[in-house]
Amino acid sequence: MVMKLNSVAILKPIVKWFMKKAGFRPQTIEIEPGTIMHFWVPIETSNIKHKPCVVFIHGFAFTGILTWTFQALSLAKNYAVYVPDLIFFGESTSDRPDRLPEFQAECVAKGLMKLGVENCTLVGFSYGGTLVFKIADMYPNMVDSMIISSSTIAFTESISKAALERVGFSSWSDYLLPSNVKEAKLTFDIATYKLPPIPNFLWKDILEIMSENRKEKKELLEALVVSDKDYSIPRNYPQKLHLLWGEHDRIFTVEVANNIKKQLGENVEVHCIEKAGHLLQLERPFTYNKHLHKILASFMDDDKEK
Repeated sequence: MVMKLNSVAILKPIVKWFMKKAGFRPQTIEIEPGTIMHFWVPIETSNIKHKPCVVFIHGFAFTGILTWTFQALSLAKNYAVYVPDLIFFGESTSDRPDRLPEFQAECVAKGLMKLGVENCTLVGFSYGGTLVFKIADMYPNMVDSMIISSSTIAFTESISKAALERVGFSSWSDYLLPSNVKEAKLTFDIATYKLPPIPNFLWKDILEIMSENRKEKKELLEALVVSDKDYSIPRNYPQKLHLLWGEHDRIFTVEVANNIKKQLGENVEVHCIEKAGHLLQLERPFTYNKHLHKILASFMDDDKEK
């Protein structure tokens, strides 16, 4: 009997090799009994206090490092970079029934505290962007600044309904948890400006990765949407905030980014990347990294002026 190997899973040791060569190591943190979170963390800890800390929070399709490999490698030399897997993604799991975004935010923050992180810049994509807003609200002293891509402050019923109508789905689980290769292709076709040709055998493996912890992920999506009547426009966040968007994002359009700017004040900066959709950091990694370095440098310049 010949065992079929998942070609995406085969990439894991390759990614691990690159990460270790760049100065990272995997570490599992017990947040509390029954809840563990996997992180990629800097190998060298002696000079971490002298480097600005950047934490990348992934979206719903993949794990942290599959989402942020290009960015983590790009920043590794000058920043202390941390990349967690959210609960029920990758090797992170919990026996708690809590599926609210607040629980995910709490796990990330507690994990960072156990790793010795006191202050950081949070970079969040899609679902992870909403969690970044949660972490900044719940742990304001930990978060110095935020960079948000392809996301929203909260998945209210109205915002959620409008986004689902744009992509032609009735629920987030129908869109983000495909059941077959055809549906997986559609998921990524909608999320990209121009989907590159990908062989069918690879699509089957991508579908397998996306289907891990399917029940729990569906529950996370159901807990994500909040009623309009229970949501109030947030106060202005004290942290510095930049929005980095794909110009052709069909899920959360540039108008969504502009609305966040209107809600949170004129000090919020919006940057758009041409020929990029929702998955902008994967579609245009070099352009994304160029903006990322520039934004982070501006944060450091602001701190020096204080």
